[in-house]
Parts: sequence; C-alpha cells; structure tokens
Amino acid sequence: MSLSTKSGRTGSAATVLPDTVFEAMIKIPYDQQIKQVQANGKKGDLNVGMVLILPEGFELAPTDRVPEEMKKKVGKLFYQPYSPEQKNILVVGPVPGKQYSEMVVPILSPNPASNKGVNYLKYPMYLGGNRGRGQLYPDGSKSNNNVINATVAGKITDIVPSGKKGGFDITISTSAGTSIEKVPAGPDLIVTKGQTVVIDQPLTNNPNVGGFGQAEAEMVLQNPARIQGLVVFLITIFITQLFLVLKKKQVEKVQLAEMNF
Repeated sequence: MSLSTKSGRTGSAATVLPDTVFEAMIKIPYDQQIKQVQANGKKGDLNVGMVLILPEGFELAPTDRVPEEMKKKVGKLFYQPYSPEQKNILVVGPVPGKQYSEMVVPILSPNPASNKGVNYLKYPMYLGGNRGRGQLYPDGSKSNNNVINATVAGKITDIVPSGKKGGFDITISTSAGTSIEKVPAGPDLIVTKGQTVVIDQPLTNNPNVGGFGQAEAEMVLQNPARIQGLVVFLITIFITQLFLVLKKKQVEKVQLAEMNF
C-alpha cells in the first residue's frame, strides 16, 4: 500500500504551491484471484476503501477547479469529507477492488495569505486502506465474515441446513440440555456430527481474506516568491561564472600575446 503526490514519491517531500490543485496517488494492491465471502454467503471479488488524512487547510478540490486530464484519472470515484467540520479527512468506498486498486484524489492546497492558520512548512499526510468486507455491521453485530465459535462445551448431536440462503444450525448437547449454534451462510464448517467441542472452539474456518494497511507521505507547501528568488539566484550565479570564464580566457590571450611579443 502506498501514498504519493504527482510531484513526489512515497516517503519523499513533494513541493506544492498555495491555492493550487494537485493529485495524490493511492495504491491498494492485492492478489486479485482471491475471493471473499459476500453478505449472501456466495464468493465474490474483494472491494476496497480508504481514508486520507490531510493537513489542516487542505481539502478535496472543487469540481470546477479540477483539470479535465485529472478528472479522467479520478473516474467515477466519489470522495467525500469525513464531516463538514473535518474537510481535510477524505473517505471513499467500498468500491470494486479490481477497478480501483489505484486511486487519484484531487486536492486543493490552502493559501497562507488568506488562511492565517497555515504556514509554508513541511506537512505529513496519512492513508488508511482497507481490502475486503468488514467483520462488523454499523450496529456492532458480527457479519458473516467471521469465525463462528462454540458458546458451550459438549457433543455435536446434529447439523442441519438453515434457511434458503445457506447456513447451518448446529445442535450441541451439554449436561444442562441442548444449545443450537447458528452458522450464517459463508463460512465453511470444520466440525462434524458426533464431535466433542469446548467453549470458544472454532466451528468454521476464518473466511476473512481482507485486511487493513497504513502509509504516509510528506509534502512541502512552498512560497512561490522563494522559488522565484532561488531561480534568480541560480541565474545570477550562472552569469557570474560565465563572465569569470570569459574574463579568464581574455587574460590568457593577453598573457599569450605578451609572451609572443
């Protein structure tokens, strides 16, 4: 997983001018032959998502300021701020991984002349990327992308299919009676009828094939006047050295003429 800007590589500090639109390149690689368990229990391609944390003052570039060439790179991705108060945190996903393992984010840099909270400094930006489905739903309940464990100890007396979408009901006999463990469609059973299990023993395999990764990069918000000053300084040095070389050649010619005389 990597994060870089158009003018710099991962881990290097790219130069960014104030009040300009630049692009951040995000790469979330993975083995695209891997299949994940979908909500319906069937196998499908992985999806990806990301959260990009920019320095204060940086934000998603307005559509009317994004160049056409950059819009083509962005494609149909719809980035959005984490909240109205935190416009420097951008999120996207889940989106198809095969199509969006590489993403381009158009970013607008702030102008210290109008934003007093921003200075011409080196700033870090952070990336969090996710591959595959989540293991929790928004309400906090587990998805079918988890290992199912036994909640009691005892002997498995029956395993029957449950529902039309798949899944199983596992009956475990204990000293206190029977308990039914419900296994959703998706995970594969790794226990059999007649087997004795203990509490928290896995009843299924781990269907989760995704994961979360992090990356960071740096950028320098540069004052254009400094760049112009540097260019003028370098030109002055070049011209000075050129005149010195020409002067040296002239002196050498004079010395040669005096020797011939």
